[in-house]
Amino acid sequence: MSKIVPLISSGIAGPLGILHLPRLWLKVSLEACGKIADGYPGIGKGYDSMVCAALGLNPEAVKQFISSSKPTYPQFETWVKKNAQHLDKATIHKLNVAIQGYIHESSVCDGILKANGISDAGSVCPDAINLNNLDDWYEFHQAVLK
Repeated sequence: MSKIVPLISSGIAGPLGILHLPRLWLKVSLEACGKIADGYPGIGKGYDSMVCAALGLNPEAVKQFISSSKPTYPQFETWVKKNAQHLDKATIHKLNVAIQGYIHESSVCDGILKANGISDAGSVCPDAINLNNLDDWYEFHQAVLK
């Protein structure tokens, strides 16, 4: 498999307790190696940008560090601790609540459900974390298991 679907959920946090940060690290790491699946940006406009903005991290600096250092996840968190402008518990909590509460536009939701053969939107938790998980699992299935 030359291109990899990032299967770390946005609902996962590392030791710092920041949701989505492990997924951000994985996506940028895969992009730096030319191995990220098509359609997945290293740093996109959604959760990636939310995390960088909330913590006060420069997205280009994140990409540069990961591309040049190829850090493990704990090494990335150490870098975040040194470079984040906002890493207090209140900021992390507010960011985590925003991530957990984010709801996709109905067109995005409808597309993900349709691809997965789910016709009853009411049968699925509507938050973006769960819908993104469904999307990732579908893309993984199409790329690897089908």
